[in-house]
Formats: sequence, structure tokens, C-alpha cells
Amino acid sequence: MNTKKRLTYLSLILVFPLTIFSWLTAAELPVRLKKAVDGIDPLLAYQLTRTMASEEFAGRLTGHEGYTRAARWAAAKFKEWGLKPLDARNGYLQPYPSPHTVIDQASMTLHLPGKTGSDGQPQLEPVELKPEKDFLPLLYSDSGDHTAGLVFAGWGISAPELNYDDYAGVEVKGRFVLCFRGTPDPARREFQPHDEHRTRMKVAREKGALGLIYIYPEAQANPNGDWLPGFMPGMITEKTADLIFKEINSTTAELKKALQVYKRPISFDLKARLSYRVSSRHFPDSTGYNIAGWVEGSDPKLKKELIIIGGHYDHCGRHLGLLFPGADDNASGSAVVMTLARAFASLNPKPKRSVMFVLFGGEELGLQGSTYFADHLPAGFDRVVAMFNFDMEGEGDGAWCGVSAEPAYLKEVIERANQEINIIRGYGVIRNIGVRSSDFAPFFLKGIPCASLGSNGPHLAYHGTGDTIYRINPEIMGSIARVSFLSVYFLADR
Repeated sequence: MNTKKRLTYLSLILVFPLTIFSWLTAAELPVRLKKAVDGIDPLLAYQLTRTMASEEFAGRLTGHEGYTRAARWAAAKFKEWGLKPLDARNGYLQPYPSPHTVIDQASMTLHLPGKTGSDGQPQLEPVELKPEKDFLPLLYSDSGDHTAGLVFAGWGISAPELNYDDYAGVEVKGRFVLCFRGTPDPARREFQPHDEHRTRMKVAREKGALGLIYIYPEAQANPNGDWLPGFMPGMITEKTADLIFKEINSTTAELKKALQVYKRPISFDLKARLSYRVSSRHFPDSTGYNIAGWVEGSDPKLKKELIIIGGHYDHCGRHLGLLFPGADDNASGSAVVMTLARAFASLNPKPKRSVMFVLFGGEELGLQGSTYFADHLPAGFDRVVAMFNFDMEGEGDGAWCGVSAEPAYLKEVIERANQEINIIRGYGVIRNIGVRSSDFAPFFLKGIPCASLGSNGPHLAYHGTGDTIYRINPEIMGSIARVSFLSVYFLADR
């Protein structure tokens, strides 16, 4: 949809008389609804998850051929189940530009100061790091091969306008910058733009750094950034960083605590050096896809109102010969969306309002697919009533739900649904959007009421090669699908 046809979202939130919702207190579900809920099969969600996380789809990196194969597979499922296509031209697929990078090879070696040599200088002892165990390139690194010095630069933030600069007093040109992810004061929202990966990388590159190396608790696949020519970002584990900080008789934990307590820069040169080599391929002209199908409402007027059900379909791909399957994140959420799509497609009669089911691309790249969809909604609808988001539904024995503070009726329908299923263990309020938000964010920013559901974890293999089908509990996906089916139905048929 072009700009002139975009919905004016902020005018779309309706406040309904509370009397409309008196039926929500009914003790029993209508027989046809109970039959529909009972018909939601956890094994369907499990089987869908297994297929999405398979070798065939190569980790579903948006723009990569593996993701495109997965998108066409999901579109075929929507067609098989009788959902209406997004539009006549592209069917169930909404294309958008999605550059991506594949890391073919990478190595990293620390050169740590050891015993003093005959020249009075410390001898550097090599420590070879292992991919995923000790380090990973960020998955948008350019190719390169450098051995250079290290500079620790706190949070890696340069914000003179906020009277804060981790780069003040240190020279990073021709060296690697070592830093944490975060901000000096999480309570100050003005720091948030500086916590974006893209901002941090751009600043380091402009200051002449060869690359920026994050310190994370564990090495995690991360494609959320822009390929910058000549720039080689990566990450090391906290355990690896502790080897580096031995030269100042400190640890990762001590340095991070000092930054958090004093809220001022702590930056310094290091004697340790880093050898870092990456061989990568960048594809600037690749295409990503959102996959969408919808079920038309039964009321002649209210079918022009739309509820959007979505979750991100992508993950991190295959790099260094390692497959990042993304079973929990987020094949599980996509499977719940698809399970709901099938349930609503087979429901008769349909609810009054229309329901659209969307598998978003590019979430791992920075909410790209959901942002594109929110900016290019299909024509023919008067308003978007709400957006339900599903992200990481596959592990645990309970669910959490974040929901917009207003309007109150959105939480009311979810609570009524949960009386039947009893799977949601707690609620949070969505009041603002941060740098770590999921695909509800672009809709929330346009004034659309949102709910976001996920399982309670523990999500132990987050962005790792261990996020496989073997970690997935079909019953939790089934229960989340059931409570969501009722929530959406209550909202769509009011």
C-alpha cells in the first residue's frame, strides 16, 4: 500500500462500552468454540516447528535462499488451508529489500602478555579461540585479516550531547575496540539510540577502529547490523575477556559493576593484541519476504476491521559450517501463528472481524519485516483493532503476556480466555518501545493496541546451535495457541 493509502493508526483505537463485554464472564464456552479449542493439536505446532528448523531451510536467514524456500513452503500451507492471499500480484508473499551476509570462515587468537623477555618487554603468548565456544563474528562482518592492539571502551558509546564519551582519552584508529552492550544509565531513555548495534558500529568505524568486539556472557549468533566495508565486528565470551583483563588484575564482572555504579567512562589501552580473520560474502541486493494470509470476517461492516496475528519467521542462518536452527526462536512462534491460521480458516461460522496471519522476515536484522508490513498494510480495511505477537513459545511450562496499557478491553479478553486454559502465569504492561523489542513494536508506535506472548523458558540455547527441535515442548505451544485462539476470537466477534 502506498503512503497516501496508509491507515491513520492513532485514530483507530475505539473505546467500547463495558457492557459489550458482559458476556466475557460467561461460565461456559459455546459448544462450537469448545470444539474448536479442543481441535488445536500441539503435535501440529511441533511438526511445523520441526520442518522450519530443519537443514532444508538453512537457519532461515532473511534474504538467503534457505529463507526463501521456507517462505514458499509456508505460503503453500496458507493456500492449502484456504486462507486468502495478501494480494493478487504477490499472493501470500510480501517482498522487500533485505541485504544479508554469510560468514564462511573465521578465526581469532589472543596474544596475552606473559613473562618478561630479555629485552624487558612482556612476551605475548597466543591463545587460540574456538568458534561459538569462545567467540563469534557478528554476522555482518566484512572479510579481513588483522593483528592489532586492543582498547577497552566501556559501553562503546560516544554521546557528547549527553556529556558522556567512552572514546575520550583513548586512540582506537587501527585497533580493535572491546566493550559491553548496554548504557551507563538504563533509566535515561535518551541513551537508547546509542545502544543500537548500528549506532555503535558506525561510531567505532568513524573513529578508525578495525572492528568492535562485544563482551557477552556467551557467544551468540547476531545478524542485527549493517555490513560496513573494511569493518570486522565480533564478540567474545566473558570467560575469554577475563583472560584479557588479567593484565590489569581485574575481571569482566568488576569492570561492568564499576561502569554501572559510577556511570562514567572507564577506558584504557591494553597490552594484549588480537589476531582476527574473517572470510565473508555480502549480498546487497537480496530480497526478504513477509508471508501473510487472512480469514475474512462474517459481518458485512465489521469485516473491514482487522486483527493481525504475527511472529517472526527468520533466524540467523548457517555460518562457519554451523547451523543455527532457531527452533525456539522463532520457529515455535511461527508455528503458533500457523496453527491459529489453520484453526480460524476451518472455523464456521467465522468471527465478525477479519483476522490476518503474518510471518515476518528480518526480525533478527532489526524488525525489518514487521516495520515494512506496518508501513504497507493491505488496502481494503478501515482499521486495525489489535496486533498479537508470538516470539519464543517452545520451552517451559507456562506463558507470559505483555499487553498495551490501553485500551483495557484487550487485557480483559485475554484474561477471560486464560480462565479456560490457565497457562498465562503473569502479565506486563507495554508502555514504550526499547532497542530489544519484538515485532509488535512497529504497530505499537502507530497507536495500535498490542499483546505479545511467549513461553517462560529457560531458553538456554538462545541464538546458538543448540536451539533445536529437541528442546521443544509441544504442549506449551498447544496451550499458548488455545489461549490465543480464544483471545482473538473474543476480540474479533464482540
